[in-house]
Amino acid sequence: PQHAPLARSGGLAATSVDLSDYDAHQATLMEERVILVTPEDDVLGPASKLDTHLMSTGPLLHRAFSVFLFDERHRLLLQRRAAAKITFPSAWTNTCCSHPLFTPEEKGDDVGDAVVGARRAAVRKLEQELGLPEPQGRALDLRYLGRILYHAAADDTWGEHEVDYLFVAQVEDGAALTLAGNENEVSDVEWVSRDEFTRMMQTEKFTPWCRVIAEALLMGEGG
Repeated sequence: PQHAPLARSGGLAATSVDLSDYDAHQATLMEERVILVTPEDDVLGPASKLDTHLMSTGPLLHRAFSVFLFDERHRLLLQRRAAAKITFPSAWTNTCCSHPLFTPEEKGDDVGDAVVGARRAAVRKLEQELGLPEPQGRALDLRYLGRILYHAAADDTWGEHEVDYLFVAQVEDGAALTLAGNENEVSDVEWVSRDEFTRMMQTEKFTPWCRVIAEALLMGEGG
């Protein structure tokens, strides 16, 4: 993948995007500060979600996470992103995917472990997007599989360029999970078998990171 150079003096180059045509809450979330990294995942500093998702800036490489949650029948919990989302609206994707914020907790500074920080971010977003109470999120055995680096455009304005931390968990009873999707984030959720997931991937709109991860890790022989 091609990596855009970072501005090292005076911060990032100025960006000009009018967010007034987008959902007001989603526009506010673009002000959150995420973690700029090198391709080797060394931390460079903070940047807004706006600056890190504009095609005009590269987009800038930043840290992300993706959660894949399975139930006792080995079905995967998918979510469909809300139409209000600024990037990849109405696309199906894995259970939860977002960004650790540029905070000591979500960088994992207190334990010197970025995986711990990304896992904390995953618990936070599982509650924000899917309504999964924090105690249930913390109780999940979110097993870290590794990282991928990918670069994808959503359109001429928006895109992704991420070092994505991958987490997988399996629950004993999917029906016992407390799920109440945030309508500003998620328009639908569905537990799907491997065969159902494969068929959906052929006919439905999916986020690029979900496709990359599924093809690399979930669709292989014995996956």
